[in-house]
Amino acid sequence: MISISHLSKRFANNEVLKDINLNIKQGEIVAIIGPSGSGKSTLLRCLNLLEKPNTGTIKIGTVSLNSKHYSIKEESNLRKQSAMVFQHYNLFKNKTALENITYPLIVGQKMDKTKAKQQGLSLLERVGMLPYATQYPITLSGGQQQRVAIARALAVKPNVLLFDEPTSALDPERVHEVLQVMLQLAKERITMIIVTHEMEFAKYVADRIIFMAEGVIIEEGSAKSVIDNPQNEITQRFLRQLTDEIDFEI
Repeated sequence: MISISHLSKRFANNEVLKDINLNIKQGEIVAIIGPSGSGKSTLLRCLNLLEKPNTGTIKIGTVSLNSKHYSIKEESNLRKQSAMVFQHYNLFKNKTALENITYPLIVGQKMDKTKAKQQGLSLLERVGMLPYATQYPITLSGGQQQRVAIARALAVKPNVLLFDEPTSALDPERVHEVLQVMLQLAKERITMIIVTHEMEFAKYVADRIIFMAEGVIIEEGSAKSVIDNPQNEITQRFLRQLTDEIDFEI
């Protein structure tokens, strides 16, 4: 489904991604973990060209793109293969929950408004947000906004869903409702790449975990093996920091 070959990304003199090679099967759920600044989100953003890679090739489905030279049409075709759910929802503030979903269908895919509305309502029901169809984002909690954002991503029927730390901006009591929606999608075997700090969720849902640090893939394997029995010292140290209790001296 997805093939990434020799991908690199540089911001000025800072090389954020260094020769990344990765293959993901159709229906596979892959979680990417690692410390801040390791390149996780940049890798995700390179897959839909929100960030333009400096080198490498990206293949999603039947669409392939060489980052050194590609046309506007090739760029557009690659972007159509995926949909992204952002950390901060990125909903249109002046549109209702339903309009946020129908807008890309009507404008981007030239879908009939009636059909787009039917599809939008069906997707809102799927993520448990149908009663809030006519409400604006400002009236919704963070968890509710994120569920609308997931419905919007599903609307364009992408080959892969990209989640960029979808729960990190949420209050703890709202995290569960978003993770439940993602769990349901995982059961439907929708191909997903999830950048997350929710280790227990990643262990439970992901088929494979990729640990990144300093722009490279340090370790990868089954979710249980990477989290319960990491082989690399850097991975071990990272996971230990997440579980160690902090001692305060006052």
